Amino acid sequence: MSSNTLRISRFTLPTRAFKPLVRNRAFTTTRSTLIDVDSDFLSQITAAEKLITKKDGPVQNGPTARAQAHVGSELTSKIIHDITLGERSITGQEGPVPDGPTSIAQRFMSNNPTFANSSHTLTSTSSTTTSGKLDSNTISKITEKEKKITGHDHAVKDGPTAKAQQHANEPITSEALHDITEGEKKVTGGERVKGGPTSVAQSALGKSRI
Repeated sequence: MSSNTLRISRFTLPTRAFKPLVRNRAFTTTRSTLIDVDSDFLSQITAAEKLITKKDGPVQNGPTARAQAHVGSELTSKIIHDITLGERSITGQEGPVPDGPTSIAQRFMSNNPTFANSSHTLTSTSSTTTSGKLDSNTISKITEKEKKITGHDHAVKDGPTAKAQQHANEPITSEALHDITEGEKKVTGGERVKGGPTSVAQSALGKSRI
């Protein structure tokens, strides 16, 4: 056997099949819990309605009746708007009352992971990005600012909340901002206030552009 053959034999390593390192990761997709208009939801809307009407059951075209029209559907801002219209029919007020049917529905909505994380799903650049619309969350914040100005526990007729609700679920445009400002002036005596209802709407619009 030649020296070349010996040299090759000495340094030749046994071959083995190369297997790439693959870590089997279980990718699971968990469906976000959706909030449906079900019996539990309706019972709480009805209870809130009865506290307002002092009657034993829901009234025709009231908030419960409006909600029942959407039984089995996922709770959306449109359904909340319908409930608000029903609430107006029994209160005669433009805005929702504290702990009333609309407030109850908004609480359900705020517990909806799909709704709460919708802006994060669209973009990861900012956790505070909003839809740029006068949705229930923005209108609720406007109401809180209005109540701090007026000292009342509810929104007033032709105030900023009432003006905002006229544009519910619409994009926040200059026209909508103007209407909210006019409503704000009505409750302040003619001037805008820093950090008031109009500022809330402008902030929501600004965040939607991030």
